[in-house]
Amino acid sequence: MSPIFIAGPCVIESQELLDCVAETLLRINRKLGTNIIFKSSFDKANRTSVRSFRGPGLDKGLQMLADVKSKYGLRLLTDIHESYQASPVGEVVDVIQIPAFLCRQTDLLVSAARTGRIVNIKKAQFLSGRDMQYPVEKARDAGAREIWLTERGNSFGYNNLVVDFRNIADMQAFVPTVIMDCTHSVQRPGAGNGTTGGDRRFIPSMALAAKAFGAGGYFFEVHPNPDQGLSDGPNMLELDQLENLITQLI
Repeated sequence: MSPIFIAGPCVIESQELLDCVAETLLRINRKLGTNIIFKSSFDKANRTSVRSFRGPGLDKGLQMLADVKSKYGLRLLTDIHESYQASPVGEVVDVIQIPAFLCRQTDLLVSAARTGRIVNIKKAQFLSGRDMQYPVEKARDAGAREIWLTERGNSFGYNNLVVDFRNIADMQAFVPTVIMDCTHSVQRPGAGNGTTGGDRRFIPSMALAAKAFGAGGYFFEVHPNPDQGLSDGPNMLELDQLENLITQLI
């Protein structure tokens, strides 16, 4: 089975950015025969600082994502942070993502499951792969038809993450599709003087290691100029490097 690819800017900054990334994803899809899912967030409700850029919000953000789907025919993924967001988000996107810190929030899982969309649950930084049995059970009991799990590393002391790739195999015991988040796994949470730091140099290595451990898909936040990105810049892959990395993974 072909791997799943998810890519896009961390947060919706502008329609111009969405168009730039979407055009690149569409070109890669046509060239490589992939079906990359476009990802971006309408609200970054979990940033380090109250002064961090959050995005355009639910209504405007969903309209901008809907425009991407209409113009480029790409499937969409976005995350929710509140239960009430699930229903309107489910009207637009193909995959609803549950953020790692919120993966045990029962009402959030239930509301996402009831939309009928694919539910992608990111593993919390404080849980093991085996612990993800319980979020899966909550979503499944609420009627989720398809559930993905995503590995994104574990807290390793202060301001650092480490990836135990055995979590991929452990989570495959509960769902057939386990995604490797190759960008958030290189984060240094809170280590950037009021922002999240990180080191994008290790993104390709994370992806290739996950392939060796049997990952079913790969998640990349990408940006044409990550150092100018308004959210998670140090952890986003340069957009012009995406095609080469995907070529290695397929």
